[in-house]
Amino acid sequence: MNSNCLQKSHGEICIICDKEKVTGIHLYTSFICVECEKEMTSTQTSDPNYQFYLEKLRRVKNPPLYS
Repeated sequence: MNSNCLQKSHGEICIICDKEKVTGIHLYTSFICVECEKEMTSTQTSDPNYQFYLEKLRRVKNPPLYS
């Protein structure tokens, strides 16, 4: 059996749900999965989860600029 057939496609770790996902967006050097992105963009500011998302997004760091 070819070893290439046994390889599993790996995703990236979402900074919101901390799960490995294959599809999502990159915000600087951080990854946010599609499910969390949809949930965040549909959350009202009065929702208790809004503060949770703010705290998680604080983990996003600006990449250094090299000149």
